[in-house]
Amino acid sequence: MSSAILRLTLLAVAAVGAVAQSQIPCVRSYTVQPGDTCDGISASEGVSTFQLAASNPGINNDCSNIFPSQVICLRRACLSCSTVHVVEPGDTCTSIASAAGISVPTLIASNPNLDSGCTNVYPGEVSLYHLVSAIC
Repeated sequence: MSSAILRLTLLAVAAVGAVAQSQIPCVRSYTVQPGDTCDGISASEGVSTFQLAASNPGINNDCSNIFPSQVICLRRACLSCSTVHVVEPGDTCTSIASAAGISVPTLIASNPNLDSGCTNVYPGEVSLYHLVSAIC
């Protein structure tokens, strides 16, 4: 019984988050082209893959449900990143943070898709150096 209540509570929280996100205006959009991938769009448009996913809750984890002519949001109001970095083979959180002149904890805090040990960085991923947030 309590696990069912917990599941319903989690679903409600997720639904509220999705509704709240969709109410934040999109300030920059992009029309998907044939052959586009989320990593490719992120790299060419200068947004992190996390920011792209966060701005488009309807895009699934592997980004397999985008299609040509679809208009997606690249950035919502109140979220912008100052600089992005495309991860190269051999990059680590330490090397990325050092190149950006920030600490590893700041890099991790600005990229919620990174785990706390920063072990899930892979080549081709577009990370942002520092997320600038405003209160909406």
